[in-house]
Amino acid sequence: MSISTKPLLAPELTRIKAAPASKEAAIREACGLLASGGYIDPAYADSMLAREGVAETYLGHGVAIPHGMNADRGLIKHNGLAILQVPGGLTWNEGQTVKLVVAIAAQSDDHIAVLRRLTRLFQDEAALEALFEVDAPLAIIAALDETAAATFAADAATPADFALKVEWIVDYPNGLHARPASRWVDAAKAAGARLQVRRGADAADPTRLVSLLQLGLRAGETLTVSAEGDNAAVALSAFVQVIERLSAEEKADAAKAPAPVGRKGWVPVTNLKTFSGVAAAPGVVIAPVHVLKSAAVEVTDTPMGLVEASTALDQAIEATIGELKTVATEAAAKVGPAEAAIFEAHAELLNDPEILTKASLLVVGGHGPAWSWRAAVEEVAGSLESNANPLLAARASDVRDVGRRVLSKLAPEVASGSAIVLPSLPSILVAADLTPSDTIGLDTTLIAGLATAQGGPTSHTAILARTLGLPAVVALGAGLLDTKAGTTAILDGAAGRLYLDPSEADLTSARAFIEAGARRAASEAEGRALSATTTDGRTIEIGANVNKPADVAGAIDQGAEGVGLMRTEFLFLDGGHTPSEDEQFATYSAMVENLGGRPLIVRTLDIGGDKQAPHLKLPREDNPFLGVRGTRLTLRRPDLMRPQLRALYRVAKTGANLKIMLPMITSLDEILAVRKVAEEIRAEVGAPAVPLGIMVEVPSTAVMADVYAEYVDFFSIGTNDLTQYTLAIDRQHPELAAEADSLHPAVLRLIRKTVEGACATSRPSRCACAPRR
Repeated sequence: MSISTKPLLAPELTRIKAAPASKEAAIREACGLLASGGYIDPAYADSMLAREGVAETYLGHGVAIPHGMNADRGLIKHNGLAILQVPGGLTWNEGQTVKLVVAIAAQSDDHIAVLRRLTRLFQDEAALEALFEVDAPLAIIAALDETAAATFAADAATPADFALKVEWIVDYPNGLHARPASRWVDAAKAAGARLQVRRGADAADPTRLVSLLQLGLRAGETLTVSAEGDNAAVALSAFVQVIERLSAEEKADAAKAPAPVGRKGWVPVTNLKTFSGVAAAPGVVIAPVHVLKSAAVEVTDTPMGLVEASTALDQAIEATIGELKTVATEAAAKVGPAEAAIFEAHAELLNDPEILTKASLLVVGGHGPAWSWRAAVEEVAGSLESNANPLLAARASDVRDVGRRVLSKLAPEVASGSAIVLPSLPSILVAADLTPSDTIGLDTTLIAGLATAQGGPTSHTAILARTLGLPAVVALGAGLLDTKAGTTAILDGAAGRLYLDPSEADLTSARAFIEAGARRAASEAEGRALSATTTDGRTIEIGANVNKPADVAGAIDQGAEGVGLMRTEFLFLDGGHTPSEDEQFATYSAMVENLGGRPLIVRTLDIGGDKQAPHLKLPREDNPFLGVRGTRLTLRRPDLMRPQLRALYRVAKTGANLKIMLPMITSLDEILAVRKVAEEIRAEVGAPAVPLGIMVEVPSTAVMADVYAEYVDFFSIGTNDLTQYTLAIDRQHPELAAEADSLHPAVLRLIRKTVEGACATSRPSRCACAPRR
């Protein structure tokens, strides 16, 4: 039966201020509107009532969506939606109060777009409440009809920012991908105010991961981040601080990426069949190939009642989130917490309502939960895949990965068909693509390297391969999958090439290349352990900037002789609460233990300015960089200073090689006040004396260095803030930040003044002129 064109929504199908006496009365009233408009046979009302006896049609948030039995679709003449607004409320089922009834008559999926807009309103309670009270039918139609909404949107192509806003230029080399985006989501959820991220005419809710990813943010693009609410200023500052703090991590990750194709690698002796792709993880290996064939798994569409289907989806998602937490923990032990964070991002994808909303709408349309979930995942993955930004296109793999985990709970046949079985001897694994779950689950004793037909060097699979030490090449092309299993191959991860069927001469040459690389790596490792000595014989201590105990091993491996700066504010920012004395003691003790006797310099809490912690409820300041920050704050908040100092002196009592450093010192009175408190606590704890130093971050402190040097044990020069205060340039200013030059003559003179002041006393000086925050 064909359905002729009629509007899906119309004023004559919308009744304002209805007051039906019961659920049955509401359904019959809505069906009366549909029948009067020629949309249905009046008998379809009985079909809707029959559906109520076998399925749940309460959608939540005061909305019900009655619809008929599938067998009765022949009673539908035209697709249409009848709407009853019931301001006084109506009991639908026990414990369910409905204020908007959307009765569905549909033989196709035309209504899905309207229901999608309706469920999006669930995220905006104020807008939904307004629909319950509005006086005009057209207002409800405009809220639900995407075409009408687009007309209104044309009048305001650029979404309005909230009252407080800042601009930020994306400086993540690989743009915004899932791992940093999940940290944005965490920060936005903890902010205590409503936030928006906008790039041009596209805006996103930063509490939703998919929304952020769909912006497709690239390095160099300008964002406007805005906030509204009672805590807007603090929330905005804290959120921007998080996204800026991730810059160093993102740049460090980008630096690990291999050089592009064309870097000199192993050169074959003979003319070999070669696949050229994109370098993803360095290393040359020789092994037989094992081809992983991806078998398509059919998911049966088995419709079920709304309550049963919703329960199945909820349970599958909940089980997957728990599973991902376990995977993240295991991955952290295997590859480190930074790389394991992708699985935390996967869990955040499941907290985003978009995929679940799409799946729920398909369930409402009469499809089974497993079929609906896969279709919703493919729709979201497809939208990412079509993005012109290749980094965002690669994120489709993450969506499918987490989607497959959920699907395996809904359709067991998917789980049984997804396991990777490897040969008993190490091989080069060849596949169309590998998800992060595939990669982290590999038995690395049986894998010599990875070669995929698809993918990119910034994919999480490539990142994990580099961390696991597996040579990898991606984007080798579909022809790769035709390679015969067992074929001997040479994989060059740095050059981005896979060579097949090498001759004996090629094998001999490749083995010599591998051995030479091993000798070179051993020599470099030995060199990192040597002292850093200048040509005129001056030895310079190399200390790492490390915030977490887990990062110590990597720093030492790269040649660090200790930790020159531990930023303790991250204990207060990352956890979303003020850490107790015992919590801080445990962290500092772990840092000391991991350093194995090497020196540790801990900076006391440096909150304020560009670093805000909403849970501390600090007062709003018009110019926080010139306000209560650093030591100024902790002197005014003994509840912050004393527990931290007690924890540090307790660590010192264990024999730790520890120094304490005070941030943002601007006067001798501050130094003396902190020394007095520190000495009281040291005596209480029974700890030995601990060297106490200060950061030189403001011009007045540099000028007074010779005086302050008599009262402190060392200096540390923070060039970022010193440059900012000397040149009167906000380092976050979108136009002026590039002019904040730490090599400006005025800044260099203040650094020299600091060194001269330190050298004028018998006390040692520590001058770290690398940028600090």
